[in-house]
Amino acid sequence: MATRQVLGELSRAWTERSGVPVEIESVGGVDAARRVAAGEPFDAVLLAADAIDKLVAGGHALAGSRVDLVRSGVAVAVKRGAPQPDLGSEEAVREAVLAAPTIGYSTGPSGTALLKLFERWGIADTVRPRTVQAPAGVPVGSLVARGEVALGFQQLSELMHLDGVDVVGPLPAPIHITTVFSGAVCTASGQPGAVREWLAFMASPETAGIKRACGMDAA
Repeated sequence: MATRQVLGELSRAWTERSGVPVEIESVGGVDAARRVAAGEPFDAVLLAADAIDKLVAGGHALAGSRVDLVRSGVAVAVKRGAPQPDLGSEEAVREAVLAAPTIGYSTGPSGTALLKLFERWGIADTVRPRTVQAPAGVPVGSLVARGEVALGFQQLSELMHLDGVDVVGPLPAPIHITTVFSGAVCTASGQPGAVREWLAFMASPETAGIKRACGMDAA
């Protein structure tokens, strides 16, 4: 879901340039990988790089077709108007997590990385009763906006355009969580050449401005 907006913008740019329409279905990453592995007739799949590699290894995406598209960083959000925690250092973020009554995280790679960070800090057991995992396909920011979560961690691209939340900022450099999202040609595709052209365009330098506007960097 983190790539929903950027993929839409990139696809519109591709269609304007080539005249070839692209239809994208955005769902949670777990569901997307499951459906591709089940053989649904998609031309391309766009997921975190490690998930793409698993689909290639399983024969569901073509070997050698993976193209890295964007780098997406995790940001922290609170309900609009709520006090904003200090994110200036690793220790400050740790204290903010310990002080938060509820902590939201995603089912995607950013959520997995966040839980590993809590384990490294030695606070996983302490905060577990206060952590809330957003259901697949549901933005963490929506839980923050409704007041169900006090402190939300998710890709900046998913938080920056949501009503009802304030993005406090990214995690500091020592604990920055970055996910590389990639695309690949599905084995089920009947037009692999056209898909490769589309992926190459989305990875090209001319698309960097679109990616920045969507809260991401070129991979």
